[in-house]
Amino acid sequence: MPLLEISRLTHRFAGLCALSDFNFSMEPHELVGILGPNGAGKTTVFNLITGVYRASEGHIQFEGREMVGLTPHQITRMGIARTFQNIRLFKELSVLDNVRIACYGRVAYTPLEALLHVGRFRAEENRITNQALDLLAIFKLDESAREKAKNLPYGMQRRLEIARALATGPKLLLLDEPAAGMNPNEILQLMEFIRWIRQTFSVTILLIEHQMRLVMGICERLVVLDFGATIAAGLPADIQANPKVLEAYLGEEVNP
Repeated sequence: MPLLEISRLTHRFAGLCALSDFNFSMEPHELVGILGPNGAGKTTVFNLITGVYRASEGHIQFEGREMVGLTPHQITRMGIARTFQNIRLFKELSVLDNVRIACYGRVAYTPLEALLHVGRFRAEENRITNQALDLLAIFKLDESAREKAKNLPYGMQRRLEIARALATGPKLLLLDEPAAGMNPNEILQLMEFIRWIRQTFSVTILLIEHQMRLVMGICERLVVLDFGATIAAGLPADIQANPKVLEAYLGEEVNP
């Protein structure tokens, strides 16, 4: 059974079809990229998977369970986490609290225990804090644990957002244009970072990008969207030479 299976997925905004008849599947531990120019429908796919949008048509199944109609927090509990193209941290909170927040989806105490600070509350709070600190140490952010998130440099904010996503304990991690705003040297470092994340956390990764250099360098296979439609799918080397992909990026017909 595939970890993620999407069939005939379509989404419309009023009269605009943002995604049309999208079919896709992933096996556990794969690293796959969705590629396409700006406005191709890449982030729409992520928003449908994570429950931000409800699909107009089609099905999304995770480990065999239908997800269309579930709320974002229900989908997170199933084992799916994401980052965003524009970093969305709780900027006024500390680095530590940004990660702690992600751990509260699986707390063992009741609302009454939390209100009265009794029962399992203190033990669970200590566990959450220690778990968050351990994760920050792995990402080399522990020395900034008490710093406000907004004060971190851009690259560290990106790492913090990924650490927060991993704090939910996902089986599938969705990375939305992780190379946004990065220079070529930073992109090379990011490629190694993503490989390290998959190995260290044994997580399946689906990323969306328009940076050809990144996806060609790390993805095992690719799907290419243009104006909401799938125009190519396959190995990176095949995608790189595909005339439809070149046309989508260069804006003109390319003769084979």
